[in-house]
Amino acid sequence: QVQLVESGGGLVQAGGSLRVSCAASGRTLSSYVMGWFRQAPGKEREFVAAISWSGGSTYYADSVKGRFTISRDYAKNAVYLQINSLKPEDTAVYYCAAGQRIAVVAITRPEAYDYWGQGTQVTVSS
Repeated sequence: QVQLVESGGGLVQAGGSLRVSCAASGRTLSSYVMGWFRQAPGKEREFVAAISWSGGSTYYADSVKGRFTISRDYAKNAVYLQINSLKPEDTAVYYCAAGQRIAVVAITRPEAYDYWGQGTQVTVSS
């Protein structure tokens, strides 16, 4: 089992930056694809970013390309999402997720991931 705990969310003004973190316990994340998803009120959970188990490949939703950066720290068994140039439409609960042997074509699909955190709220004021 993998337990994931997100942190780092908060209230930020538009144009600001934030880094959300995901700490894992139970197993090392070194063999897992890690993803970030978000869910705004009344909307479905949507893919934000993912990073391969090796860290060599990253994937982003078009809406966040150039503003968000996903990274992972194997020593700390953690994954991060650096969020820059925040917009009010980025307001959502941000979730990290872990999965093994996820094909690239499935990397944006929530159902491809096995473990989820409880989420951290990011609120962007205009």
